[in-house]
Amino acid sequence: MKLSPGKFLGMKRLSDSNGIFLMTAVDQRPPIKKPIANYLKKSEAPWEDVANFKKCLIDNLQEQSSALLLDPHYALPFSMDILNPRKGLIVTLEDSIFEERTGGRISKSINNWSVAKIKKMGADAVKVLAWYRPDADKKIIESQKDYVKKIGEECLKYDILFLFELLVYPFMNEKNYTDEYLEMKNKKTDHVLQSIQEFSKNEYGVDVFKLESPVNVKSINDDDLISFKEMDKLTGRPWVMLSAGVGKEGFKKVLSLSFKAGCSGFLAGRAIWLEALSKYPDWKAINYILKNSSAKYLNEIANLAKKQALPWYENQCFSNGGNLFPYRTSDFRHMYVEGLKT
Repeated sequence: MKLSPGKFLGMKRLSDSNGIFLMTAVDQRPPIKKPIANYLKKSEAPWEDVANFKKCLIDNLQEQSSALLLDPHYALPFSMDILNPRKGLIVTLEDSIFEERTGGRISKSINNWSVAKIKKMGADAVKVLAWYRPDADKKIIESQKDYVKKIGEECLKYDILFLFELLVYPFMNEKNYTDEYLEMKNKKTDHVLQSIQEFSKNEYGVDVFKLESPVNVKSINDDDLISFKEMDKLTGRPWVMLSAGVGKEGFKKVLSLSFKAGCSGFLAGRAIWLEALSKYPDWKAINYILKNSSAKYLNEIANLAKKQALPWYENQCFSNGGNLFPYRTSDFRHMYVEGLKT
């Protein structure tokens, strides 16, 4: 595999001038829709309110971010007039509604949405979340593998970055079951690592991993650096951390360990802006928190990343003899010219 022109430019667009990913997620749907619906005591949150909250996120946080992750239902249509074109743009492909079975979860794409459309609209990357557990029903495992593989093939066809998110989850019959987009309680480190090992295979075409902590954040300690280093070893390409709804201090601990292990940044949402959502429907208070507390925290973790994270172009996969990008780290002109030939 070669880093083609489209994928190379995508990497450049999503990262800062030093190759660090400082990305803010605004694509969340249930984590925003449910609190608003609950406050209003309605079965469904008003489209305008969900979209307006996302617009507030973009308006207040995009300048501190190297890139934004947006969804086509709310964030994109309501914020096209304020998006900074100098920022990288990642667009979500997977539907937030998944099929739940006793043996696991099955992901699907948003209706009438595709890699081709994301490419045509000018985005720099396609993001897909796949729920995955290596101990799920065999048919569900194969379905998830096929889903991811097809997206990887489409991203290769349209020469756009494939940013892939993995999350383990509880089965319906387990004690701590929830369908919320939260870190799974009592998750097994082996499940996280085995999932990464599977999708790091070249057949899936993943360019950048968006990963959760391999251990529960509430019990994380310095000894867990071993697990983070194992993650880095298994990915075989650049990777960033997600926040999975954990608190600000907990996410800082995750970032500290991940950066020591070779992580190249973050793609986080709720750890940055969840406090502001608690002020709904007071839009003045929401914007105040985003401009102050949220922006301050984003700057804090961005500065941490700039000091400690590994630039994406220094990842192991770019060294001579690497199994993915057999080029010298510094020889990007050669990399680009070779990519044009493919």
